[in-house]
Order: sequence, then structure tokens, then C-alpha cells
Amino acid sequence: MSARVTASILRADPVMAGLIEAAGPYRLAVGSALGQHIEHSPFETLARAIAHQQLNGTAAQSILARLQGLFDATFPTPELLLQTHPQRLRSAGFSFAKIAALQDLAAKTIAGVVPSASQLELLADHEIIERLTAVRGIGRWTVQMLLIFRLQRPDVLPVDDFGVRNGFRLAYGLKDLPLPRALAEFGERWKPHRSMAAWYLWRAVELERRGALPRCHRPPRIAIRRLARKVAPAA
Repeated sequence: MSARVTASILRADPVMAGLIEAAGPYRLAVGSALGQHIEHSPFETLARAIAHQQLNGTAAQSILARLQGLFDATFPTPELLLQTHPQRLRSAGFSFAKIAALQDLAAKTIAGVVPSASQLELLADHEIIERLTAVRGIGRWTVQMLLIFRLQRPDVLPVDDFGVRNGFRLAYGLKDLPLPRALAEFGERWKPHRSMAAWYLWRAVELERRGALPRCHRPPRIAIRRLARKVAPAA
């Protein structure tokens, strides 16, 4: 289904319609959320994601460059990485926790738990999430970013993502961030195009910074009251 048709479906939500008007056409930058190129294997994509965890992009890229320097400027295969002594990986700048995660990723790639690129294309979203989150250090958010930005799956709503939650708070006029379960429930109305909805919620944060977030639209009062009760801090 084209982005134009999908956007027309999302417009049934008046707040989402306002975001679409303000942010313009859907423009997904493939690979951007994980800082990866689309040609990377699932193993390399996830290894790079592990490197980026809790670090800014520049620091993570430096560590990855040093890692490749250990292997003649190429990214190691799962077999090579698993055979590498932890202290050697430590010299590249990885913490011991990340080394353990990388080694588990390598082992599970060799065992076939982590699918190949061609296998990923054949698996359903929930199957990919189940298999990849079995890897140490790989959480649901990381897999959802892979689903959206690498595989371009159309119906992924990362409800744990701070940007998505904050965008929802801003766009829908809430005082507090929605709980993930509340956002998941509310987002049912955007199926089967929740990836595009997430993209527009990310744009809501950018629009707010520029002072361009639309204020004239609000969701059905009953629905937003129910959601507000779920996000309001306990008395």
C-alpha cells in the first residue's frame, strides 16, 4: 500500500492528521536509527547496535573502528569474534557486559538462532522479536528499530521508545508520558500502519522544538480521558 493511501487511513485520527499536515510526507531513512547501512548482515547490524548502547554515535563509531582494526580493517565474522580473547575485545573499548553480549550474539548466529538476511524476510515480526531478544543485550526496542528501518515492516509501534512516547504526550496534550501499555492500547487504531504513526510521533518532538506543533486538534474526549487515567501519577 502506498504512503499516500496509508496516510489517508491515519488521518481518521484528528491528531495524526494534524501531524501529517505539519510534518509533510512520510520519509523513512532506511538504517538511520541503528546507524547501519542496509547491506550489513543481521549479525553485524546487531553487533553495531550493541556497540552503540549507552554511547553517543561518535564514541561508538570509534570503538567499532578499533574493533575492525583488530581484524585487518574488516568486520569480524561470528566465528572470529567468538574465538577472540575478551581482553583483546576490551582493548577496542568494549565493556565486559558488551563483550558478553557480542559473544552470545556470535554463538547464537552460528547456532542459527539469529537468522540470515534472507531468512529474516520470511519471518513474521513476532518471530523475529522472539528470536533476536533471546540474545544477551538485545532488547525489544533494538529489534523494533531493525524491523522499521532495515526491513521496513509497516506495523511496528515501539511503545518503549522515549521519542515516540514524548511525541504522543506533546501531540495529544498530556501532562505526563503515556505508559507503554497505554500507548499500545491507544495505537490499536493505527493498525496496520503503526510504523508510519511512530514516524509522525517522532516528528512531533521536532515540530515542538520549532514551535510548529499543531494545537488545534484533539482526540475523542472519552478516549483521551481513559488514557490520561493510565498515565497520571499516583496520588
